[in-house]
Amino acid sequence: MRGIYAVGWPGLDRERRWMAAILACGQGAALSHHSAAALWGIGRERRGQIDVSIPRRCKRRRAGIRAISRPSLPETDITTRNGISVTSPARTLLDLASELRGTALERAVNEADKRDLIDPETLRAALDSFAGERGVRPLRTMLDRHTFRLSDSDLEILFRPIAATAGVSQPLTKSMVDGYEVDFFWPDLGLVVETDGLRYHRTASEQTRDRRRDQAHVAAGLTQLRFTHWQVKQEPAHVCRILRQTAHRLGSS
Repeated sequence: MRGIYAVGWPGLDRERRWMAAILACGQGAALSHHSAAALWGIGRERRGQIDVSIPRRCKRRRAGIRAISRPSLPETDITTRNGISVTSPARTLLDLASELRGTALERAVNEADKRDLIDPETLRAALDSFAGERGVRPLRTMLDRHTFRLSDSDLEILFRPIAATAGVSQPLTKSMVDGYEVDFFWPDLGLVVETDGLRYHRTASEQTRDRRRDQAHVAAGLTQLRFTHWQVKQEPAHVCRILRQTAHRLGSS
């Protein structure tokens, strides 16, 4: 970078280039957006471009640097990693949400969770402090889709009309099947439906219990479907179609 000198290093690796870019942008600058995602290990940097946020208006242009001017960059949004000033995981994901959509954004959130940087529930709560900023709406929508959870009574109220529309009998609810409490059960069809409200952040013990539950049902010859609470609430037509097709297959077998 122009005006930044490396002394005693035979070459510049990626982290040193990041540091040089931050120094070139002046006091308060921090790695952000795709470059921050690359540093955190939750995304890829765009080739030939280092993203740096600057807490002031800046018209300075430097080759290879995308300088993002911000009216302010609170200290709570900045941290360090490997000695490099970088936006926090929550801020980084919010910045990514202003530029990414769909699978790419979901992959970044998943990766942040896997690396124990920030879990989806904490990220969702953090969005309240970013109200009005770009990226909040798509990120909240994506998070809601996977962390939304109905109460047991509301879930049952919404699911029963779906079952009726699908043309199946009303299910038993909260029944013990193969030693496990299940959400919905049709003994005549040998069908179990489970609803998941927290897709992302589950402990290893919870994951193991889910696998054992699934294995017990399969070993007993049952068919199991899983829907999210969001699907029951927001995508009833999809739930109805899958339930109808499955029930038809089981009823004709």
